[in-house]
Amino acid sequence: MNQLKKCTAIKALMLLVLFWMAGASWAAQVAGTVVQLSGPLMAKKADGAVRILSMKSEVESGDTLVTEKNTYAMVKFIDNSEITLKPSTTFKVENFSFEAGNPNADSASFNLVKGGLRSVTGLLGKRNKEKFAMKTPTATIGIRGTTFIAEWVEPSAEAVAAREAYMLASTAALDPLAAPVQPLMLAQGPVPNMPPTIKPGLYVQVIDGIINLSNSGGSQTFNAGQFGFTPNVTTQAVVIPQNPGLRFSPPPVFNPTSSQPGANTAAPPKSNSVDCEVR
Repeated sequence: MNQLKKCTAIKALMLLVLFWMAGASWAAQVAGTVVQLSGPLMAKKADGAVRILSMKSEVESGDTLVTEKNTYAMVKFIDNSEITLKPSTTFKVENFSFEAGNPNADSASFNLVKGGLRSVTGLLGKRNKEKFAMKTPTATIGIRGTTFIAEWVEPSAEAVAAREAYMLASTAALDPLAAPVQPLMLAQGPVPNMPPTIKPGLYVQVIDGIINLSNSGGSQTFNAGQFGFTPNVTTQAVVIPQNPGLRFSPPPVFNPTSSQPGANTAAPPKSNSVDCEVR
């Protein structure tokens, strides 16, 4: 009887060890650390939890980062790359894996859901540029040892509201019970109260190196100093002659450090900060 109890206890202990090992293997890999922050920054975890991040907070593979309307946030990844998020940006680290001695395990997959960012290539992008991909609503960005800015411009709320009001007015003009209106003249006239805006779509600026934008419409390469634009996923990106009016103005302390001589290429130290987690 005692022997049976002893065997049962050993089996239970082995199961606990196996569960612990499985949990450790399922834990998300630390991808980087918040190194600069000018306001509130949230991380939505894969399990649905939400964390309020601070300086030195860790960012994990699978996190979706969300900046508030006045927040710039810089994340230094473990390969020494840097991504600086603009205010009102949603950015997902879909998968990030880097081991200094194992290039075959490299993977950097990001998704710019909304807003804008500046990206500075690190060791992963320099040795395995084909393993880097940044999705956007209209195209996927590939790199060749690059510093670039990308921004997805959505239609402004004012423009959408004005156009909806215009369409409602046009529909009302066709109502036979409504007051007499000349619908053709209304349809041909300018949309009322439409504020001047930058055309919606994806804009890029290459500061250093080369990037490639590809979607179902085709592929286009952009060199240092060039600006690019694509309005939707079916239209090939094109070079535009100048900055259409986009601004990327983080505080001076947000200047990239990866390309500076003597920059530390080691993984950031583990943070001792405590984050607020909401479930």
